[in-house]
Amino acid sequence: MATTTKSTTKKKRQSAKKKLVIVESPTKAKTIQKYLGRTYRVIASKGHVRDLPKSKMGVDVDNDFEPHYISIRGKGDTIKELKAEAKKAKNVYLASDPDREGESIAWHLSHLLGLKEDDKNRVAFHEITKDAVKEAFKNPREIDMNLVDAQQARRVLDRLVGYSISPLLWKKVKKGLSAGRVQSIALWLIIQREREIKEFVPKEYWTIDADMKKGREAFKASFYGVNAKKAELNSNDEVQAVLAKFDKSKPFEVQNVVKKERKRQPQPPFTTSTMQQDANVKLNFKTGKTMMAAQQLYEGINIGKDGNQGLITYMRTDSTRISALAKHEASEFIHDKYGAEFAATKPVKGKLPEGAQDAHEAIRPTSVKRTPASLKQYLTNDQYKLYNLIWSRFMASQMTPAIMDTMTVDMEQNGVDFRANGSKLKFEGFLKVYNKGKEKDNILPDLAKGDEVKMAKNNPDQHFTQPPARYSEAKLIRTLEENGVGRPSTFAPTLSTIQKRYYVKLVGRRFEPTELGEIVNNIIEEYFPDIVNIEFTADLENNLDEIEEAKQNWVEVVDKYFRPFEKEVKNAEKNMEDVQIKDEPAGYNCEVCGAPMVIKMGRYGKFYACSRFPDCRNTQAIVKKIGVTCPKCKEGDVIERKSKKNRIFYGCSRYPECDFVTWDKPIGRDCPKDGNFLVEKKIKGGTQVVCPNGDYEEAVQK
Repeated sequence: MATTTKSTTKKKRQSAKKKLVIVESPTKAKTIQKYLGRTYRVIASKGHVRDLPKSKMGVDVDNDFEPHYISIRGKGDTIKELKAEAKKAKNVYLASDPDREGESIAWHLSHLLGLKEDDKNRVAFHEITKDAVKEAFKNPREIDMNLVDAQQARRVLDRLVGYSISPLLWKKVKKGLSAGRVQSIALWLIIQREREIKEFVPKEYWTIDADMKKGREAFKASFYGVNAKKAELNSNDEVQAVLAKFDKSKPFEVQNVVKKERKRQPQPPFTTSTMQQDANVKLNFKTGKTMMAAQQLYEGINIGKDGNQGLITYMRTDSTRISALAKHEASEFIHDKYGAEFAATKPVKGKLPEGAQDAHEAIRPTSVKRTPASLKQYLTNDQYKLYNLIWSRFMASQMTPAIMDTMTVDMEQNGVDFRANGSKLKFEGFLKVYNKGKEKDNILPDLAKGDEVKMAKNNPDQHFTQPPARYSEAKLIRTLEENGVGRPSTFAPTLSTIQKRYYVKLVGRRFEPTELGEIVNNIIEEYFPDIVNIEFTADLENNLDEIEEAKQNWVEVVDKYFRPFEKEVKNAEKNMEDVQIKDEPAGYNCEVCGAPMVIKMGRYGKFYACSRFPDCRNTQAIVKKIGVTCPKCKEGDVIERKSKKNRIFYGCSRYPECDFVTWDKPIGRDCPKDGNFLVEKKIKGGTQVVCPNGDYEEAVQK
């Protein structure tokens, strides 16, 4: 009898309906399942399940821009599983990410599964921790249609712009091109910078650095001015006039000594944009790589006996706000590990950029007790590097400023003024955990007004002003953010798209526009000026934010921006001329059929191809010869190549017959000591000719 009762209870437990939770990714599902227990079943939608069709516009312009959504191709099995699980579930909860995109996914799932619109089935959490997840399930809410409408407005507008301009580019230029709101601004910025560089006229200027001595103590100083007034040196004649004013053999008198204490404040914790910038500068991560690693850290990593844990808060945010709980935990950790003097009583607060939503916290570790060192064995190299950056930046934001003792000394002889600046780190403060660049002490001797110092040597040097630098990924993201173009979620795909289309290329971690990019930009500038108008695009972003805040209607916003654009499209269709990208002669004939070879533009840049294509399909990569014979085989030419990471190296044109390869550029001369080939090595301040064996080097070439 007891056995029968036990068996019946077991069957009832097995047949009891579970609560279904739907998230985007399998990793996130695994982490949340652990927190919720057996009464819940957590499965993944694997991203979006519905979208606009790829084969057509999918937006009814004449019927309030009604979008025509369809199930995404290839998602059939996932959708079937979702429907089957929802049918037998006690309740269905939609737990996609806490932003517009996540709200949109929840709304599409709700339609697909036939859930009621007023059901309180939406749960959202900023961090995937046990407490945060359980708290979210205590307070489920309805789907926020304002967030959905804001996302829908963006999606519809981007589709209208992209699917209106792209066919024109295919027809007038070449197939496979595209244009979009944010990507067009990014391309325009890169090309504007290139124009500035080409128009830049360098100006000459000079400096005079000097080695000074007080007794045996040596220090550096630089020319400041004449008669206590700052002066610029614009020519060698002006330099010689200054040098003629004083006698190097006679002492300089100290006129003024200023000692100050300077505080260096920590930066606020990361937003999406600042994380992408710092990861690019410090870790050499591309934006897409940063976001992929951040997504993995957010969704959960298996950390041994504690299982899957979400290690950082949500990584798409433009807020620097931190919860009181996180501040308290950080303060306790700092007190215990570093001491009370390192813990800030009023941590630094970042200024929100214009248009920032402040919907989420800043990006921070979910627990500061999980130090990077304690997690290193569980993380990939990329995950560890990014987690270390996030943890350190957050901890630094909760710490006291670094304190520097600075010293400025002015010295004079016959009206000629030299100045020396010194600094010494007095208190590390936040630099204990987060050093943007190693602070180097420049300690000056103990000097006082009236002291005499001697000039041991002076070094006049000619310089020329430099053009503005091309955009790096970090700088471009910062510029887009400062101008209110795009939002945290858009930067990574934007930068990826303009490279995939070969509108720009990364050369030495800097963006350079291609010929194709300039052609597309010129067309958009001429026929669609609003698309590359920064103020116009930033204003649109603000309107999308107002839709989210229920201050505007999404259909009216789309109509306001689309109607003028529609007229521009009609004008372009009527007046835009065909753009011919002419094939340049390569200067030699095809080795297969004898026809002239030409230079063609492909997806990944220029290449050699037979002019009889498609009858003859002979193609060859374009190689750059450096005018040096291979030092190994003495037959082939040394050519410039690029690694998978776009780094330049040098190899033999006869590869694979000859495997000569070097990172440094051979110069075509042999080492006078051992007969090995010499190379040109880049060093700070110029280049230097060296022997790879390290036995010989020549003076620096600037």
